Amino acid sequence: MGKLYCLMGKSAGGKDTVFRRLLDDQTLGLKELVPYTTRPIRQGEQEGREYHFTDINGLEALKAQGKVIESRVYHTIHGDWYYFTVDDGQLDPDAGDYLMIGTLEAYTQIKAYFAKKGAADLVVPIYIEVEDGLRLERALARERQQQEPKYREMCRRFLADCEDFSEEKLALAGIAKRFDNTELEQCLAEVKAFIR
Repeated sequence: MGKLYCLMGKSAGGKDTVFRRLLDDQTLGLKELVPYTTRPIRQGEQEGREYHFTDINGLEALKAQGKVIESRVYHTIHGDWYYFTVDDGQLDPDAGDYLMIGTLEAYTQIKAYFAKKGAADLVVPIYIEVEDGLRLERALARERQQQEPKYREMCRRFLADCEDFSEEKLALAGIAKRFDNTELEQCLAEVKAFIR
């Protein structure tokens, strides 16, 4: 049976870059599990790459079909944004290993979902971290590149991550192994060695 590696960490910690580089490494043979969101698509994003983009009606339709594995809502200054994982046929544990980006909350819900199916060991956490000062610098640089920067939302997300990934919550989720992403290539080498 394959594994579902759940890559997670605070915003602007480099998850997207690590994620892409891991998927691009053919020696790892990872398949992508793409989550869903109701938030607006950002400049540079593509439908089906970072997320499947939908609206609240799309989410409700998937819930009615019993296909939502886990979901979270964030109360932003732009309204409620939902992020969720769907049992839509993307994941076949007998077909190999998968990689997804998620949150700590998503990881614990997905692990519980598969535990009910007797497959809790299927879900493996990969927690990426970066010192908060450097993370804030990266977040600001990224937001400045947007056509319409949303600095208030960036700050909200930054502060919310401090709570969402608190040491207490990490301990409760059983996250012991951490990968420091101060230097990308070193981080990638450590994550690849862990997966192998």
